[in-house]
Amino acid sequence: MSHARFRPFAPAALLGAIAFVAGSSRAGAQGHASLPPSNDAAAARIAASPRHAEWVKIPWGDGRGDSLMAYVVYPITAREHSPVVVVVHEIFGLATWVRGVADQVAADGFIAIAPDLNSRVRGGPSTTELPRDSSVRIIANVPVADRVAGVTAAARYATSLASAERRYAVIGFCWGGSTVWSYAVNGGMAGYSGGVAYYGTPYLANGAPVADSLRKIDKPVMLLNGSLDPRIGAAMPAIEAQMKALGKDYFGRNYEGAVHGFMRAQDDPARSERNPDQERANLAASMDAWPRTVAFLKKQTGIQ
Repeated sequence: MSHARFRPFAPAALLGAIAFVAGSSRAGAQGHASLPPSNDAAAARIAASPRHAEWVKIPWGDGRGDSLMAYVVYPITAREHSPVVVVVHEIFGLATWVRGVADQVAADGFIAIAPDLNSRVRGGPSTTELPRDSSVRIIANVPVADRVAGVTAAARYATSLASAERRYAVIGFCWGGSTVWSYAVNGGMAGYSGGVAYYGTPYLANGAPVADSLRKIDKPVMLLNGSLDPRIGAAMPAIEAQMKALGKDYFGRNYEGAVHGFMRAQDDPARSERNPDQERANLAASMDAWPRTVAFLKKQTGIQ
């Protein structure tokens, strides 16, 4: 198989169209329309959202009797029932940015639910956002079984709502992207229709995916990465080769010049020194990746 097909994708038309962002004309306080907010825009986007959102405590459903916290956002729609999208957080936990992503998912027509998969290891469900370093420290103690159980618990709760379809998909970022793969391998529950992993891989052994694991996947999966994450970029050819050899429905894209976490970064200025080229690349990646994600979710959950 030719490796030319795995060269990072550079959306040249988008890069040209957004060249101005390196100057003074950036997005407003709520970020770029039709995209999830960037990190810097997330709080303003949530505050201004016209959509109803609420915190809920839901049972894990694995027989251990405790609960996890989740954030639910409802679409404004004329449809009687809407499909569900479970939004899985990064290593930083259920942060404000992830809730902003959930708001955009709802804006695109889905009931969005973002579970706090740290609920058990942090000592119980809470709406208090953990500091980054605290989440990074404790999230290593969340086993794959809890990640899968938590996503299923969120999906079970949301698809049981009166306004919900009994179909759902899963998207996740970083640690959540890897969780998307683990969930696909484990198969989900009735109504599961596929997943989108942002900069997260399936389990790798010596840098390569395990065919016996991928063989269990029976729903479509999409992987979207920034080329400046070389670990994931290096694994993508083997992931694609294995998925195609196994006859799986898979699409992968590696965006030229974009960082790991490009959807959160977009064109936010760096905390230290501005890098206009990287800001453009991150935003261009986001402008290609999000419409692609929404199209995938609508196709898999049956939204016309």
